[in-house]
Amino acid sequence: MSNISRILVIAVTLVLIVRLAQLQLFQGRSFIQRSAQNRFRIENIPAVRGLIYDRNGDLLVDNQNGSRRYLKGPDFAHIIGYMATADVDDMEFFGVEMGSWVGKMGLEKEENQILSGINGGVVREYSANGTPLREFSQKNPISGRNIQLTLDGRLQHKARQLLLESGFSGTIVVSSLEGEILSLVSYPDFDPNIFSQNQQPEIVKVLQDLQKPLFNRAIGGLYPPASTFKLITSIAGLESKSITSQTEIEDTGILRVGEFSYSNWYYTGYGRTDGWVNLAKALQRSNDIYFYKVGEMTGIDNIDIWAKKMGLGTKTGISLEGESEGLVPNPVWKKETLGEDWYLGDTYITAIGQGNLLVTPIQVNFVTTEIADGGKRCPLNLVRLVSDGIPNNIVDKDISKRCYDLGISAKTLETIIQGMQLACDSGGTGWPLFQFKVINDKLPIDGLNFIDDASGSAKAVKIPVACKTGTAETGSFDQHGELNDKTHAWFTAFAPVSKPEIVVTVLLESAGQGSDIAGPLAREILKTYFENKE
Repeated sequence: MSNISRILVIAVTLVLIVRLAQLQLFQGRSFIQRSAQNRFRIENIPAVRGLIYDRNGDLLVDNQNGSRRYLKGPDFAHIIGYMATADVDDMEFFGVEMGSWVGKMGLEKEENQILSGINGGVVREYSANGTPLREFSQKNPISGRNIQLTLDGRLQHKARQLLLESGFSGTIVVSSLEGEILSLVSYPDFDPNIFSQNQQPEIVKVLQDLQKPLFNRAIGGLYPPASTFKLITSIAGLESKSITSQTEIEDTGILRVGEFSYSNWYYTGYGRTDGWVNLAKALQRSNDIYFYKVGEMTGIDNIDIWAKKMGLGTKTGISLEGESEGLVPNPVWKKETLGEDWYLGDTYITAIGQGNLLVTPIQVNFVTTEIADGGKRCPLNLVRLVSDGIPNNIVDKDISKRCYDLGISAKTLETIIQGMQLACDSGGTGWPLFQFKVINDKLPIDGLNFIDDASGSAKAVKIPVACKTGTAETGSFDQHGELNDKTHAWFTAFAPVSKPEIVVTVLLESAGQGSDIAGPLAREILKTYFENKE
């Protein structure tokens, strides 16, 4: 053997000795651990996700075969949302792993930590061929907690059916004076079961739908409030002492300022005027001329202050993702955003709820509730109770009574409510709720809130309603580049007038007049509520 061959043999032998020593002395423990891990596996035991009920205790969401089941289909889609596999955007949730199921929208997302519970695990020993031998160190999962919503399933279903039958995109929001949301429906909508069942063709169809069925119009849609904003103009005028309840202004049909003219809807549509009107009658008739002048006397600064004080231009704080703030324009905003000065005409159109003013339907409902509740603001709630799954064992309440007074005088509220009641009575704009009656012998007849009506064959109960209509110009253009003359229809109301229980707000996109189109839907919601009241 040559010297070179000997050197090579010695070198290879030394390398093998060093490698063997490394494996035995330094990596032996690691290989022993790996060998043990091949025999023992840590397996996840998923926690059962919490159930969801409506305020009446009716089950809305449960679990079947590890899949989430939405029992009411699209009825609660925008409130409850849906679940899907987690991606990088879901890593904000503590303990969420890529590929696991997680709430992706609505309360499934907002309350994910409460609903998901805590996963358990077990260590199992397996044979070389994969046969399980025995279990070690099992930790049982902790089930997710159940939640009960403030929503009423009957009202929710009725609201969706009304929107579906109307043929228009829109929303209905129903609340109590304590800040509980009784119904919140946005249409078009979707069936959340397609996501939990991973129905890809249907999912793609929803995602590509130009009508945006996943978009929650109740909290995210921005619209001019139209005449519903006259409620705030009224408060600003009275609280700033710019007007009194007896201030009268003559309806001339058209108000001219230089080369510009501003008309009243009654004159434009019917060639007639309302004559001399005070505030209550102006609200009853939704008289534009009156509110142009009130806006001028009050000033945009006072209107701006009260609009924001009552919750416009900011989120309501409802526990759902995707809420818009809206916009309350003022001279500073116009200068900074548009580079233009503020003119009297800007005040006129803002005072009647048009121009650059934008609100969400839930904000209009919020403002109406504040008026109905004596000038108080209460936080909005969607979750009523949280429990540990044992019937009647409530371990947490998700209702916070943080109501506070907005500082509106009793006289101001009395005048505005008087005008709203007149709007829903003979001669007002809210004709669908004239002489509103229901059949329910369980209602407490008191001659004020619930009045016995003996005029018909059936025993009916008359319920006084306060309301405000709105017909909003969209300012949009059609496919030919011409101004779209279709208007958004608004209707907001509460009842009974003297002791309010329920507030209803309806918005239908490009549907026409609020009184004609949105009013009948509000009437049906009120009818459903009072006919089923125990």
